[in-house]
Amino acid sequence: MSSTGLQLQPQFLDRRAPPAAQLVSLIDPLATIGALLLCTAIFDVRFQGPYLILALLVFSLTFPGNVSKVTGARTLAREIVASWCITVAVLTVIGWATRTVPAFEPRVLLAWFIAAPAARFAAHLALPPLLHRLFSAERAQRVAVIAGACELGRTLAERLRGNPLLGVRVAGFFDDRGPKRTGAGTADTDAMLGTLDQLAVYVKEHRVDLIYITLPMASQPRIVRLLDQLHDTTASIYFVPDIFLFDFIQARVDTLDGMPVVSVCETPFRGINGLVKRASDVVLALLILLLLLPLLVAIAIGVRMSSPGPVIFRQRRYGLDGREIVVYKFRSMTVTEDGELIRQATRADGRVTAFGAFLRRYSLDELPQFINVLQGRMSVVGPRPHAVAHTELYRKLIKGYMIRHKVKPGITGLAQVNGFRGETDTLEKMEGRIAYDLAYLRQWSLQLDLWIVLKTPVVALSGRNAY
Repeated sequence: MSSTGLQLQPQFLDRRAPPAAQLVSLIDPLATIGALLLCTAIFDVRFQGPYLILALLVFSLTFPGNVSKVTGARTLAREIVASWCITVAVLTVIGWATRTVPAFEPRVLLAWFIAAPAARFAAHLALPPLLHRLFSAERAQRVAVIAGACELGRTLAERLRGNPLLGVRVAGFFDDRGPKRTGAGTADTDAMLGTLDQLAVYVKEHRVDLIYITLPMASQPRIVRLLDQLHDTTASIYFVPDIFLFDFIQARVDTLDGMPVVSVCETPFRGINGLVKRASDVVLALLILLLLLPLLVAIAIGVRMSSPGPVIFRQRRYGLDGREIVVYKFRSMTVTEDGELIRQATRADGRVTAFGAFLRRYSLDELPQFINVLQGRMSVVGPRPHAVAHTELYRKLIKGYMIRHKVKPGITGLAQVNGFRGETDTLEKMEGRIAYDLAYLRQWSLQLDLWIVLKTPVVALSGRNAY
């Protein structure tokens, strides 16, 4: 998980992005279309007419490709498969709606559905290392200097040096302050090139391409003077606000009627992302409820016969923006607690019925929450909602706890498929769960949601940490 809100890896293609990043963004569409070409050639089908239209559709659905920094072949494979499943689902709906599926050779489509993710996986493994070598060459890099040897400046330098695909070579730092004031180490001191007044001369004499200003915002007079001195150079100048040292959620620069503003804590579900998230929630909830309707009826009968009390247990939880919502569950206990003090279920808890223990072990008691999803109170995937009493306790103990409420609570979440399911009997366990919840807010994508949905049944059937 990232320890800073500063992100230098572009998520999607930008015309101002370095050439390497633009090339990487073409991997997915080109590899997918290349696999289609190969499949048509193998089965001796001419690549024309409907196949050309299919190729254009695929390009529009996969371009620009995701160029996020992926660590490990397993994570890469997961992202590719999840993304491809979404693409295939969209193409299937389009083909069914337009009645064009019969125009394609079934063998070609089947082979392509298998070959495309394999081709993308191979291309992602092969191309970035090649570009890494090409763009790590000194002649292919743009030269940058950093005005400000503070923590932010050093963090920026580490990011630039750690990702050769950005095509930037950091020559060094300029600062009026000594190492004691900036906190610079020996290596950073060796990279000091001079004072701020010497920066403009150095830029002109050494053909510097990029200047990053990481001085504290409190140093406004120095920044204004520095910008005035740099007007006589051709270097591109970027100001990196020192607020990005903090771990913000969905941090980005935006404009408000032409005025630049910086988002420091925002939901990922604004604009089109919100529509995509809601549409996926409704489709998944309806599909799951229809498929599991016989199971839901059987569980309801089992709850009614196992112990006296209501079939559905309603409890107040905090939802989007910290507003109270009512969450539905199949009753699994002999009590229906919803007061100021709520004791979490523990192993061998006497309040849990025998049938309720079975439901809780496999998370079947959570199934009525798909109705909450259709009501718009919850999402299929998101941070799990906690009881109001627990929220009031942990918001005082865990920094950033309430940020998880910037999105709707979910039936399952990133924390639950990573081992933080069931009772959180220690502060450390709750901190671990919250860390994953916040990571979900930072990293959200439809592919991540799909991966969590697919992994949830596997985790639930294991029955671990559920009682």
